[in-house]
Amino acid sequence: MAISDVAAYAHLTPEEVEQIGRELDAIRTEIEESRGAADALYIRRVIRAQRWMAASARIGMIVSSPMDKRVRRPVVAASGVMLGLAKILENMEIGHNVMHGQWDWMNDPEIHSSTWEWDTGQPAEQWKHSHNYIHHQFTNVLGYDNDIGYGVLRMAREQKWSPAHLGQPVYNALLALLFQWGVALHDLDLEAIRKGEKDPKEMKRQLRQIAEKGRNQFLKDYVLYPALSGKHWKDTLKANATANLMRNVWAYLIIFCGHFPDGALHFTEEELEDETRAEWYLRQIYATANFEGGPLLHLMSGNLGYQIEHHVFPDLPSNRYSQISGRIRALCEKYDIPYTSGPLHRQYGQVLRTVMKLSLPNHMTKDDRPPTGDDVEVAHGRIRHEDRQVRRTELGAWSRTG
Repeated sequence: MAISDVAAYAHLTPEEVEQIGRELDAIRTEIEESRGAADALYIRRVIRAQRWMAASARIGMIVSSPMDKRVRRPVVAASGVMLGLAKILENMEIGHNVMHGQWDWMNDPEIHSSTWEWDTGQPAEQWKHSHNYIHHQFTNVLGYDNDIGYGVLRMAREQKWSPAHLGQPVYNALLALLFQWGVALHDLDLEAIRKGEKDPKEMKRQLRQIAEKGRNQFLKDYVLYPALSGKHWKDTLKANATANLMRNVWAYLIIFCGHFPDGALHFTEEELEDETRAEWYLRQIYATANFEGGPLLHLMSGNLGYQIEHHVFPDLPSNRYSQISGRIRALCEKYDIPYTSGPLHRQYGQVLRTVMKLSLPNHMTKDDRPPTGDDVEVAHGRIRHEDRQVRRTELGAWSRTG
């Protein structure tokens, strides 16, 4: 069941927990002091490559319009796949990480968390609040972190079951296919709206913001670029839809594999009581999971195969996570802390099994997670209290603009 005291669960003394915090702080300081030209060159090259990929894909769809069908369709299909890869790269390695403030130290106004707007349905401002602050601050704390199932899925045994959860396998498939739109609605906090706890003025402001961003995304992919292809606009529209589908499913897969395999544990709100910085570090390690792969897989996943490293140091450059991972693994071994990692297919297999099992009441299934000694149950998606802790500065900036 959920953990109420991470230090006690890990069988660590207060002195050991604080020493872990000091060692992780030392890693942070070392990486911060070594950031430089090579890191800046890395992100600029990734952005340049992504823009060339997107531009080449768009141009390929347009110039292929007058071609013979036997040539046009393979060109459009290849362009659609390239556009999908470009969207994945922009969302995962660029947009997500830029908005975390990983590159703010460069003082480049074009690559800064305060100015970046990404190619997906959720406005950047809302993403930075729901993700940078809520999710990274309250990672896997039941009733606080709305990423536990995104308000749609029951992903923890402590969440109350209802007959509606029998449809969870279908909800899961729809969430994967329509992921950008599910994320677009995420910061609205649908549970708070259902309970009448959402400020109506704030809800209307957010809805207007989402509608404007969604309209622009729809017009770009399904009106403007298809229109530029002339009489073969349907081929371009299908290619753009394929690209968005690729990005949606991939983003869903990567995010779920970092948060819901067997080794990623959940916590009760008691864990937040007087939680120190070192205990926050420890909770991030217990709440997340890595997956293994080569450099290309990590690049296309936004380096979120190093999800543990990302949650411990969310604002450090993503290209450094591979360098950091060995040191965090060694630290975990030193203090006998689990470092959850495995092949991508195995991690998702565990996620899918959890989705299926938790569609049923607890008494009909077996709990595969390690016992914690805490026996609690919380309402699905219970509203969390944002004023519980002072926001940690490394979580990235966010604001509520009028």
